[in-house]
Amino acid sequence: MIASANAVDTSGKRNPDWVSKPLTLADALNLSLQQNRTILKSASDLEAAHGVSLQVRAVAIPKLQLTGNYSVTDKEALESVFPGQSQARQSWDTGIQIVQSIYEGGRIRSSIRVAKLTREQAILAHQSVIADTLLATRVAYYDILLAAQDIVVRDASVTLLTKELEDQQRRFDSGSVPRFNVLRAEVAVANAKPALIRARNNHRIAKNNLVNLVGYDLPRDVWEDIPMQLTDTLDVGDYSFELPAAISRALDRRTELGVLRKLEQLRAEDITTARSGRLPSVQAFAGWGWRNRSFSTDITDSIDGWQVGAQATWSIFDGYQTRGKVIQAKAAHEKSKLELDDTSSRIEIEVRTAYSIFIQSREVLESQKKVQEQAEEALRLAKTRAETGTGTQLDVLNAETALTEARTTQIVAKHDYAVAVAKLERAIGSGK
Repeated sequence: MIASANAVDTSGKRNPDWVSKPLTLADALNLSLQQNRTILKSASDLEAAHGVSLQVRAVAIPKLQLTGNYSVTDKEALESVFPGQSQARQSWDTGIQIVQSIYEGGRIRSSIRVAKLTREQAILAHQSVIADTLLATRVAYYDILLAAQDIVVRDASVTLLTKELEDQQRRFDSGSVPRFNVLRAEVAVANAKPALIRARNNHRIAKNNLVNLVGYDLPRDVWEDIPMQLTDTLDVGDYSFELPAAISRALDRRTELGVLRKLEQLRAEDITTARSGRLPSVQAFAGWGWRNRSFSTDITDSIDGWQVGAQATWSIFDGYQTRGKVIQAKAAHEKSKLELDDTSSRIEIEVRTAYSIFIQSREVLESQKKVQEQAEEALRLAKTRAETGTGTQLDVLNAETALTEARTTQIVAKHDYAVAVAKLERAIGSGK
């Protein structure tokens, strides 16, 4: 049972338009960009990184502070300045002031650079997630096309073998061939059916995978097969890549390397921040304050005025805490440089591997261009020879098997070539 594309599930949701309408590869990629959960989570991480950058930059921005205090003192604890005159039992004060860090041992300028690097690193990481997801979507789309073509090939094989069985059955009934020919034809049909069943199952699984990548939860009444219509083909056209240029481009444009370059710069800024613990911290402040008069019983009797000043702290010796932070920051910086070098090497290997697979898939595809035509002609000749008595049934069955293999190899070659192109483009940071 295949549920209707416009069926409504128990929650009242209808299937999206793309389930029942023709879906191009571009449509699938756009849906992934809009709805894929991995991309949406990465977008949340990007927003969180923006919040982190604001926190880091806060040290360089003036702070506006509002303070207040209210207290009541026991009469026995009040002091008298003159006979009959003592401090007020109730006291309050409030004030507002602006505080600006003037010197933090180099941490102010570093915080501005760190904020910028954090934002840039988050954007590059988000772009990496997008590129990986779009590659997965492209491959999933090609997998559906392959599975659909495999169904056609396997179904044609079963049909072809069934006709051979029917022909042998007629000949057996007329007494021109032995029962052995019928049994051999029946075995051939039985052997071909599991491949067709697996092809149909692969088609269902491939469509489920694509639906997941484009970020849609199918209604529960669509439970056997998804009525999805793909319009593109496995013919992706001719591509030409030069390995040296591909490697150079990958090392220059891969966002993963961009993330690590930003990380290396961030670790360098951590050294500056750690070293700032050895230097003084200076802030300037200015504000206005209000408080009640100390020797008035009327709590509403208040005085106010401005206040301007500066404050400084300098930890002369902190028990080697700052030294430990500097050592840690330097080690992390060295590690980040090693990670960058290591990833660069791995990306070069990735490009070389992807290029090698691309060359292989292109050569295989080229080798299969005329094989199907030759296999079809071989089957025609085998049937002709069998009808004239110069050939055998085994020749026909072998020719039919060879034709199925040729068709399967051709569609697999097209699929592998399309996937190889997509993966090589991803490896070199093409952005497609």
